[in-house]
Amino acid sequence: MKIREAFLCIILVVGLVKTNYAQQKKAQNPVIFADVPDMSMIRVNDTYYMSSTTMHMNPGLPIMKSRDLINWELLTYVYETLEDNDDRLNLNNGKNDYGRGSWASSLRYHNGIYYVSTFSGTTGKTYIFSTKNIEKGPWKRTVLNNSYHDHTIFFDDDGKVYMIWGAGKLQIIELNSDLSDVKKETKKVLIENASAPAGNNIMLQSEGSQLFKVNGKYYLFNITWPKEGMRTVIIHRADSISGPWEGKIGLQDQGVAQGGLIDTPDGKWFSYLFKDSGGVGRIPYLVPVEWKEGWPIPGENGKVPEYLDLPASRGLIPGIINSDDFNRKKGDKELPLVWQWNHNSDNSLWSLKERKGYLRLKTGRIDSSFVQAKNTLTQRTFGPECSAATFLEVSKMKEGDFAGISLLQKEYGLLAVKVENGAKKLVMIDAVKGNPREVESILLTQDKVYFKAACDFKDKADTGRFFYSLDGQKWISIGNPIKLPYTIPHFMGYRFGLFNYATKNKGGYVDFDYFNIEGQTQK
Repeated sequence: MKIREAFLCIILVVGLVKTNYAQQKKAQNPVIFADVPDMSMIRVNDTYYMSSTTMHMNPGLPIMKSRDLINWELLTYVYETLEDNDDRLNLNNGKNDYGRGSWASSLRYHNGIYYVSTFSGTTGKTYIFSTKNIEKGPWKRTVLNNSYHDHTIFFDDDGKVYMIWGAGKLQIIELNSDLSDVKKETKKVLIENASAPAGNNIMLQSEGSQLFKVNGKYYLFNITWPKEGMRTVIIHRADSISGPWEGKIGLQDQGVAQGGLIDTPDGKWFSYLFKDSGGVGRIPYLVPVEWKEGWPIPGENGKVPEYLDLPASRGLIPGIINSDDFNRKKGDKELPLVWQWNHNSDNSLWSLKERKGYLRLKTGRIDSSFVQAKNTLTQRTFGPECSAATFLEVSKMKEGDFAGISLLQKEYGLLAVKVENGAKKLVMIDAVKGNPREVESILLTQDKVYFKAACDFKDKADTGRFFYSLDGQKWISIGNPIKLPYTIPHFMGYRFGLFNYATKNKGGYVDFDYFNIEGQTQK
């Protein structure tokens, strides 16, 4: 009897080991544990392309590329600046564009041309970019003098081009064949109340439209949010683009919602969606789709699976986030695609050439606060845990200057060298409810210092810590742990930031020797 029990235990252990090994070889949800919201996705032959939202960050409207739907790399940005003549976009005169800029995009491929469009609550316009070469450009830019909220562009089989947009009441309009303008006379209501399948008590009306055509039928995906419920996928279908449309709840699990459909070359179907996940931001999920009675059914028994029948992730480094030693070879981009500036940058005030192997950030104006300062250079934070370290040389700072590393959102935290009354201090600042306060300061008696910012997003812990070192070996905690809440005014996951700004005198500068990322990118 004991031999039989031992044998069964061995079989059980071997089975668990095999299961764990098999799971390790599979992709996991979330497929990207970082802020990549409002995805729009296409497949061209065996290559997938995806656009996303980065709002007030520049360059903007990122395009990513993957061969397997799991491992993504930044490929390009569609624009360097959305506009350059707006005080909000330029952080001028006390104005800013946090949480606005450009929003949910629509990525399409038609007759050998790639199109990606976005809209802006800042400018009140819609922007359509097109190219024959999505990997190298150039991009042609068309501007429509209306902001079409959460729109989708759709090329129908009969040659007509449509745009669907709105929240709750969804509208449709036809565009010229070259997408240069809309045909105003074609504007009409497509679906009077697209939230209806989720009931009458709705907190977020159906938005985020994405339209697809499969086997002659039209399928429209939206997100809605019932009160006292969760973010929900709504799917409508019709035999004609003009309707009638019938709708149903597509998925209601964990708040994973907003996105669309993608298929693989071997005939598998998935829904790409995202989940609001606290301080790290809005993070992408993939959900397998089955077709039943002419409907796409996302999920496994209505649930978002943890594992997917797709290749395992190799991590977000270096495709979406990466370290940087600031050394450049001939032909290298000055700033790799992982970097984005907070708002429009002033390119005269940063350099990788003035001191080889260093990022120099110079001051050129007086700023009153960190969030209004020019030229904060950022990268995404990521989950479940991550940290970023840097080394600064600060001998050329002037009275009133601040320079260091930050965790950027409305309720930000930062660790900086501050010059005050001719002396340098290390200061840790947090901004609970957006109100900055100096938590701890320490006299700095040398011109070289190491800084580190660390984030814990496990199980929505959403906490950050700052550390300094005087020798690069011993790290010392400074200040208090800070909460990292996701706030709507910024509408973005926390960002690592390198910064230098003046509060009294222009013309100082600091040199950053490197930016080193560490972190676990799988659960």
